[in-house]
Amino acid sequence: MTEVVLRTERLFKSFGALKATNGVSLDLRKGEIHALIGPNGAGKSTLIQQITGHLASDSGAVELMGTPLTGLGPAQRAQLGLGRTFQISALAMEHTVLQNVVLGALGQRGTVMRFFAPVMKDKSLLAAAHEALAQVGLSDFASTRTADLSHGQRRQLEVAVALTLKPKVFLMDEPMAGLGLEGAQQMIALLTELRKAAPILLIEHDMDAVFALADRISVLVYGEIIATGTPEEIKVNPEIRRAYLGDEVPA
Repeated sequence: MTEVVLRTERLFKSFGALKATNGVSLDLRKGEIHALIGPNGAGKSTLIQQITGHLASDSGAVELMGTPLTGLGPAQRAQLGLGRTFQISALAMEHTVLQNVVLGALGQRGTVMRFFAPVMKDKSLLAAAHEALAQVGLSDFASTRTADLSHGQRRQLEVAVALTLKPKVFLMDEPMAGLGLEGAQQMIALLTELRKAAPILLIEHDMDAVFALADRISVLVYGEIIATGTPEEIKVNPEIRRAYLGDEVPA
């Protein structure tokens, strides 16, 4: 059986009467891309926040490589190997690409911020940053101001920040958001390569990208997973086509 890297067991989170996640159990296996899809308000981003520790669950458990994460904060979970990219960019636009990767790595590691100049002379941090930029194809932009990057390049930069942790898992919240056709194709190519380093739990509304990338797809509706299967199984499931996919299913 393929090794399970990340597992959630019956995660619940309520906001008043609203059950944002209602007993969500899923797993992410070595080498795979597991896509999580569903309509707006289904609970996808809430689930990611529960996994990363940014949001405390009412009940349930999260395990990474068999290690329980309950009670650990975001920085501790990142140190154990959870690498996240965000739905809304958290980059510092006035800093250079290299500065963002170095400082982002420090922040994700939970390191207390040091004076800026000494940080940028830290050889180990710089080496990790340059390696990450090379992996996402941004080496030539290291000295470029982040605000001057294209939207797609900023998405690549967010992945580079996550890569500095040598993550065991990537959690990606709508990496295709705002990308045109060319940018989306570049991101698909990047994610295809990244899965070799670590499996990816992918939240995405771009159905072409989902069906091109995913090994398995879980459908979340009103906080509950109503189906999990291969892309082919999800495509032909009549309940899912009615409830969510409709005419969005690629031919």
